[in-house]
Amino acid sequence: MIPFITSMKQAFDISGKTAIVTGGNGGIGLGIAKALAECGVNIAILCRNMDKAKNALEELKQFGGKYQAFSCDILNPDSVKEAVDGAIAAFGDIDILVNNSGVAAGGYILDQDRNLSDWHFVLNTDLTGMAQMTWEVGNRMRAAGKGGAIVNITSNAGAIVNKGLTISPYAVAKAGANHFTRCMAIELGQYDIRVNAIAPGFIHAGFGADPPPMMYDLVKEQQANKRLGEAIEIGATVVFLASPAAAMITGEVLTVDSGYCLPA
Repeated sequence: MIPFITSMKQAFDISGKTAIVTGGNGGIGLGIAKALAECGVNIAILCRNMDKAKNALEELKQFGGKYQAFSCDILNPDSVKEAVDGAIAAFGDIDILVNNSGVAAGGYILDQDRNLSDWHFVLNTDLTGMAQMTWEVGNRMRAAGKGGAIVNITSNAGAIVNKGLTISPYAVAKAGANHFTRCMAIELGQYDIRVNAIAPGFIHAGFGADPPPMMYDLVKEQQANKRLGEAIEIGATVVFLASPAAAMITGEVLTVDSGYCLPA
């Protein structure tokens, strides 16, 4: 049974825990890694670009914890196993998994090639890669018998159709990831593993680091606070969902988009 909090003193305390953050070498993933590190969490970054990972690790040093990067292709089961093995050897049992890695592809579906290469690339990475990581780490959490928290980074695009943005493979993958989150909350709950998702809107990092002025103005007009979000704000939400304060929260998709998805 997941213990409940008895006071606010430890409600948000996740210090000493270990987290795997896929794609933690940049963008939203780095913002998440930094937020967790600042709260005293040891971080294992899993990514493909190890040069970027070195820079990310330098940024984490200021928080004084233990941080290491591992090369990983989340679509390759052997690569995932090797990276998770490395993280466990370096830090011990994994307490938190953040499935953040993702890609996007634009364009109309009828304009893709006959093999739907972009479609398969996005769905395989954003959905199947998430499932592969969940299988590997979820099994380690079950074997350790201490429970855990899994946070999937999806998108508000999984709940709406962004008129004017032709990103159907991305949107469909994120919609699938949202429902995958709900399914896993039930499947893994018996092992005291909580599974939630964060669905960001437009964030000033990663894909949204340098939006065209026209898109930026359009986004601002449809958001309550008239600005793009920051990566650390997604990181702060991860900290909450991984903390004892969220012990009764599982199977939820928390949208963080300043009201962008609210009906008119």
